[in-house]
Amino acid sequence: MNASMTPTKTPGGGHSGPPKSGLEKLAAVGDGVQTELGCFPADWRVDRFDSVFDVQQGRQVSKGNRVGDNQRPFLRTKNVFWNRLDLADLDEMHFSEADEKRLALKPDDLLICEGGDIGRTAIWRGANSRCYYQNHLHRARIRYPKTADAQFVLFWLWYAFEFGHLYFGRGNVTTIPNLSQSKLRELPVAIPPLAEQRTIAAVLGLVQRAIEKQERLIALTTELKKALLHQLFTQGLRGEPQKQTEIGLVPESWTLRTCEDLCTMITVGVVVKPASHYVDNGVPAFRSTNVREDRLEMAELVYFSQKTNDTILAKSKLRTGDVLIVRTGYPGTSCVVPEEHNGANCIDLVIARPLPKVMQSGFLSRFFNSDAGKRQAVSAKHGLAQQHLNVGAVKRTLIPVPPLYEQREIDNALATIEQKLSLHVSKHAALTALFRTLLHQLMTAEIRVHTFGSLFEHSYVSLRT
Repeated sequence: MNASMTPTKTPGGGHSGPPKSGLEKLAAVGDGVQTELGCFPADWRVDRFDSVFDVQQGRQVSKGNRVGDNQRPFLRTKNVFWNRLDLADLDEMHFSEADEKRLALKPDDLLICEGGDIGRTAIWRGANSRCYYQNHLHRARIRYPKTADAQFVLFWLWYAFEFGHLYFGRGNVTTIPNLSQSKLRELPVAIPPLAEQRTIAAVLGLVQRAIEKQERLIALTTELKKALLHQLFTQGLRGEPQKQTEIGLVPESWTLRTCEDLCTMITVGVVVKPASHYVDNGVPAFRSTNVREDRLEMAELVYFSQKTNDTILAKSKLRTGDVLIVRTGYPGTSCVVPEEHNGANCIDLVIARPLPKVMQSGFLSRFFNSDAGKRQAVSAKHGLAQQHLNVGAVKRTLIPVPPLYEQREIDNALATIEQKLSLHVSKHAALTALFRTLLHQLMTAEIRVHTFGSLFEHSYVSLRT
């Protein structure tokens, strides 16, 4: 498919030719027009929202309005997310014939949240011909279809509210922040030519669909891992008969032992004023926020000095293969300390050091993350204000024990699924970063996309349908 791009001007007055990416760098600020939203190309305009859209709020939700024979589904703010509607949980109330006529939705109507995450917007695609909306949602309908594209404006609002913070302070701030109809009407909106709007929407839509695909794959892989975890810890790998135990069904040849019997040490990390030992750089000290199921999350790390780690905090120094178990927040969540963090430390986590000849670290960690392991952790929680899992409860936890070779096989099988999940999570993070970058660059005209062929035609059509 062929596409033509407006050539980029060079300082000498010549042309650089069409960029291979289809993205044109804005030549200079001097080529644009200064507006209240910043500098934009001369062929862009900035209009009030109500000059482009007709705005209307929905029906008030009240006890009286719910009474009547004509019960119809309606959208609430909880159904509206950025660029998507959740129609799985729709409330109902009475709508008169006049209400239905006034509040009927049409394809490409924008639904904009008045409160909560103010400005959050989705597009109505016509999924239900008789679905309406409550008064905490604004319905915005394009006045003149040849001047604006709904999908572009949705992306513009996403940028302006969430990333560019262009509308900071424009909501009414009372006890609950809200975006009144009058405030929405007066919001300035940057409007490129219609063809460019559609192309921008198509580019961002492609990235969004790729993100959504990774989200579906993450959800499916997570469910697969959960199902496999349950199957392996109740049936094993040998197809042998099962037996009923205190923790549920397990293979007949497996034994039950306490975690204390299977470990050389079960202790807790630093709990007394850990922040007094923090330094800017040094030895990582893991906290509950760093422990995820079967992996360490390296964001928001804190550090101890090497000297402190080797002396007064040496009791909780970690070794490769130690199992870290969360005490507070999500008790029982666990992971294994990898080789690269041998010698690190931890804060307010239970440390279990398995006996190598009877218990494999990965198997023990995965059991704590299984349903049977979580049930024991939840039942052992103590405390009222902030429930936590203590060392004694971990020591008493009953662990199913197959032969070591079967433990390794189970750990390896689950590790394969975990690798697939990590791959999808990494792709999702990369695509999300790409979307944020493109959203900023396209909405500020830092880069421009022009197509006069069918390069994005299919993407644009599928985005709208």
